[in-house]
Amino acid sequence: MKQIIYTLSAAMVLLSSCNIDGQIEELRPMAPEIAFAGHNAAYTVKQGRELPITPDYLYVAGAIFTWSCNGKVVGSEPFYTFRSEETGRHFLNLEVATRYGVARQDVRIDVVELEIPYVSLPGSENGYRILAGRDLRMEPIVAKTSVKTSYEWSIDGEKVSDERSYTFAIRDKGEYALRFEASNEDGSDCAEFTVQVCTPDEMPFSWHFDTTVFNTSAGRAFRLVPQDIENDFEVTYTWSSGGQTIQSGSNPLLRILPESTGTFSYTVTAVSPYIEPVSQTLTVNVYAADAHRRAATASSSVLCTKVHDFTPAPGQFISQISTSTDPAAAVAAAESILTVPENYVSLGSFGGYVVVGFDHSIDNGGGYDFAVRGNAFDNSSEPGIVWVMQDENGNGLPDDTWYELKGSEYGKPETIQDYAVTYYRPRNAQSPVAWSDNRGDSGMITLNPRYPDWIAADSYTLRGTRLAARNSDESGSGTGWQNRNFEWGYADNYSLTDRITDDLYNYFRISDAVDFEGGAVDLGYIDFVKIQCGINSASGWLGEISTEVLTVKDYNLEKTLN
Repeated sequence: MKQIIYTLSAAMVLLSSCNIDGQIEELRPMAPEIAFAGHNAAYTVKQGRELPITPDYLYVAGAIFTWSCNGKVVGSEPFYTFRSEETGRHFLNLEVATRYGVARQDVRIDVVELEIPYVSLPGSENGYRILAGRDLRMEPIVAKTSVKTSYEWSIDGEKVSDERSYTFAIRDKGEYALRFEASNEDGSDCAEFTVQVCTPDEMPFSWHFDTTVFNTSAGRAFRLVPQDIENDFEVTYTWSSGGQTIQSGSNPLLRILPESTGTFSYTVTAVSPYIEPVSQTLTVNVYAADAHRRAATASSSVLCTKVHDFTPAPGQFISQISTSTDPAAAVAAAESILTVPENYVSLGSFGGYVVVGFDHSIDNGGGYDFAVRGNAFDNSSEPGIVWVMQDENGNGLPDDTWYELKGSEYGKPETIQDYAVTYYRPRNAQSPVAWSDNRGDSGMITLNPRYPDWIAADSYTLRGTRLAARNSDESGSGTGWQNRNFEWGYADNYSLTDRITDDLYNYFRISDAVDFEGGAVDLGYIDFVKIQCGINSASGWLGEISTEVLTVKDYNLEKTLN
């Protein structure tokens, strides 16, 4: 196919005119074009192995081909064979020149010692339990290699498939030992686990609470709800407070609207024909609204002065911020960046976030109140959801209630509230990072992702609002990825509405704060800001869409000082 394209392009350039409606028209000269099969100019190859690099070309009659590496010319043919004994990252530059123009393309090559097809199967660590009569679809993630990889599934030692994906469809009750192996000439890796086929009474009910103590203000709608509920067959959730039942039914969410201050206790009990009652008691501290405002002084900083939390999702730039295994050191590293806006903090893939604070409260002035600086430009937007919090209990910590600032996508059908993604530590530093979400989807981050070194757990879950991705390859060849803009209301987004200056800031209104139901929240001021990556997608050779933050500033204070 490559030779056909190459020959046809030469013939097209040789033509000098054509007849259109009886008129002789000159053909427009065309500059050369370069394209790579699979739309990807990035390769992985084993140390000492030859790697043929064979781009597709258009309009290259009479072209001069120049391949360079580290400034040194290494080839002059249309195709190039790369080979290196040194592991690491290498870059080639291809230049194609004709009388009508020049085309250039950078090629990245990662040379590794061995290309072992490392296996990841999110969720298999503790085995699976499935209800009798239901299928279990499994799609392991296997590290890509440049050598052929074969697969094998077995159940209780007997081979059942040689495909990468497999659907377990045994109906008989019992426990089955499954094994998935991926192998090539460099080595092999496998995942071994059990699948237990159960009746409803054998399926373990489970739920999760991030915290059991909540802080909020009187007059503001609030919710209590268990998370990550599994196997709730015919479960009834009963909420009680002060010895009185206040709600009972299949809905686990309790909405409350506290009218007075104080400390209140709520207990939720789950029961069904298949499980014994399970209960959890939660404490809600209710404070007077707007009771702890900290006025700005002559010495107050326009910029944020503290990072309270930095929990990114895995991504390709995480290690640029910190390689420490100490969370406090990672937070300190992020703080050193965001308080002096000369560099940026990358939040990684969906859900990654940073929480900043100020040395005073930011007042709600009715217009734009504060701003977040990113590095977006037109059609290169990586939008972050912005959340705000008032220090409702006055302890100086962001342990109160977060309120989302609605943007242009809020409330649209394609925008998902309460979206959650779990990320899994890779088996090997060269492996992709696997993820699964709470909507049954899974995938992997493939472009040099780093799992944060300061997160000790082998998996962690990030929750928030997900925007529909707007990225696409406009070139059709993998070289023209665009992350299209959103209208307004997001950090690191090229907006013609809320970028009211040309200094890369997006400006935000505290009056856009909404509660979990979408109702407006009357906040006289805020004390904390959280920016969270709102997209779960990747853009080819650019990698995962990752919100980047340089700093956050109090726009009201800045206007006062100016």
